[in-house]
Amino acid sequence: MRSKGTSHQLAARQAYALVLLQQGHATAQVAEIVGVTPRSVQRWRRSVLQPRHKRKQNLKPPHRPCRLTPRQLKQLEKALGQGALAHGYAEDYWTLDRIAHVVWRLFRIRYRPSGVWRLLQRMEWSCQKPQRISFQHDDEQIAHWKQYLWPKIKKVA
Repeated sequence: MRSKGTSHQLAARQAYALVLLQQGHATAQVAEIVGVTPRSVQRWRRSVLQPRHKRKQNLKPPHRPCRLTPRQLKQLEKALGQGALAHGYAEDYWTLDRIAHVVWRLFRIRYRPSGVWRLLQRMEWSCQKPQRISFQHDDEQIAHWKQYLWPKIKKVA
């Protein structure tokens, strides 16, 4: 399993571990300092000892790149900002499936709900649940009940 961080962050961690090894620290000690297993430190040491042309440079990002361009992301954000009612839904809230359908309609790119979730995180959108309010909701009646009726019920109980 790959550690968290970009490829450059992981390369910096590896370089720091190699510096500690050159200073004479033990493998287990370096592993504890850097926050990896001793086996990883041994692997890094061995990769340095191999000739350069045999080493594999893996500087790809740790995740799959976004299939939407930055321009399309802005279009999607604008479309989501219009609300779900503007896109033909009965209630004005977004679900992952609804957003996936909007992405398909706008850009003809399919996303699963987990991919939509990552897309929303990339756009810095948060997850919120819709607040359900009944049709009979009346703030004046609620205030009256709390002020006059509830104290009477409380005394009796």
